[in-house]
Amino acid sequence: MKHCYFSVLLMANCLTMTSIAQVKVVKDPKENKVTVTIDNKPFTVLLYPDTLEKPVLFPIRAANGTIVTRGYPLAPRPDDPTDHPHHIGLWFNFENVNGLDFWNNSSAIPKEKKHLYGWIKTDKRIGTTSGAKGTATYHANWKNQNNDLLLEETTRFEFSGNAYQRIIERTTVLTANTDVKFTDAKDGMLAIRVAHALEIPQKSDKKFTDDKGIATVVKGNADHIAGGNYLTSEGKTGDGAWGTRAVWVKMFGKMDGDSISVVIIDHPKNINYPTYWHARGYGLFAANPLGEKIFTNGKSEKNLTLKKGETATFRYMIVIHNGKKTLTAKETDKMAKEFGKR
Repeated sequence: MKHCYFSVLLMANCLTMTSIAQVKVVKDPKENKVTVTIDNKPFTVLLYPDTLEKPVLFPIRAANGTIVTRGYPLAPRPDDPTDHPHHIGLWFNFENVNGLDFWNNSSAIPKEKKHLYGWIKTDKRIGTTSGAKGTATYHANWKNQNNDLLLEETTRFEFSGNAYQRIIERTTVLTANTDVKFTDAKDGMLAIRVAHALEIPQKSDKKFTDDKGIATVVKGNADHIAGGNYLTSEGKTGDGAWGTRAVWVKMFGKMDGDSISVVIIDHPKNINYPTYWHARGYGLFAANPLGEKIFTNGKSEKNLTLKKGETATFRYMIVIHNGKKTLTAKETDKMAKEFGKR
């Protein structure tokens, strides 16, 4: 065992060693959830009960404890918008897989229309580890309402952090159980719905209509709580981020006196890199490599077809940062470059 008092240098080394964050990833013995803590502080929870139409990470906290995800519909807070009940925490799915909508499925869909939607059922938890980095791995099945299997999913999360930062690295492998086509569509694939304070302020209501003609109204902000913005790796800001290509997108603003940044980073080995971004001012942003048709106004499109037994892999990094200042573009570029090498 080293003795820190021998020198100032050794003392500095010991302090550095003791400051390494410890990640604990623990499966709840009674419920379908895995809890993640960093230095004994709550970070996030992997939820996969049959009552949800997909597995999600919810809620997600910054290192200072601030919850950066919207609470509605699972744990609504007084200032939460109540649109789009399928926007829960952080998730991964898609709007059109062999004609089935996995994205918009939620408890709000009437029973007589459920056959139009897909369901992602987590059937086993492969494993968890704890330490300087923590991991959680699960297996899930993408099915229709008749329980027919389209895709098998294996997802591995890696969690890490420090005094001002939390990081999630997600690797998802999809294996086709039959011939599967992901038809170019707006709603996909890796997405997060952030807290109200991080939304871009908007005075008027906005209406959004999905591919089935179902309209959703997002109310304008009259409470002066929302004060967020977007920045992309290509320098796009605000509503100008929507439909553009970028290596990363950051949504940022003030929460509880700190600057909060929520960043999603694409990986160079992902299909259609750098991805398109389905980034709405009301707090949804998603990396969607298969939404090219709508984002280019029909000039081009990107479909993905997997024959039975073929696989597709998707990797993303999510960074939550808090401090006096938001993450700079230079700092985020550096993280993206390092992530791209792995």
